[in-house]
This record gives sequence, C-alpha cells and structure tokens, in this order.
Amino acid sequence: MKTTIEMPDDLYRAAKAEAALRGRKLKDLIEEGLRLVLASSRPHRRPTLAQLMKNARGMIDSGIPDLGSNPAYLASLGRNARRNR
Repeated sequence: MKTTIEMPDDLYRAAKAEAALRGRKLKDLIEEGLRLVLASSRPHRRPTLAQLMKNARGMIDSGIPDLGSNPAYLASLGRNARRNR
C-alpha cells in the first residue's frame, strides 16, 4: 500500500542519510521503525519521582534521626500552619 506522510525536513534528511548508511531504502527504514513501535508491549510512560529516586534513597546520612518517631517534633507539628497563611 502506498501512503503519503508529512515530516520535518531535518528528520527526513537524517532518516534518508541513515538509510543510505545502512544500504537500505528509506521506506524500509520507516517500515522497521513502525514495526518496532507497534511491537512494544507497553505504552511509554514517564517514570514517577519514586522510580527515579529509587537508587538514591538512603545514600546520605544527615545525622538527623527520623522526625516521625521524635515525640518533641510531633507535639508541635502543625501548630504554626495557621499563623503562616
């Protein structure tokens, strides 16, 4: 089947050059790219912040104990929230 597509000039030139370097026709390169995209089993999703920071967790020891288990910190938690509005 024949079809017409529109693409930016710079993308066309880069694709045409890549096809030539591979000794292939541009249509073959485009077909391969479409097959790769369609064969991917999952849609591309941006990683969450938690996923990005997964390997960095616990890397720095600040010397401050866990504030969530500090009764003095928890006693005053939220008291200044109304004043700062």
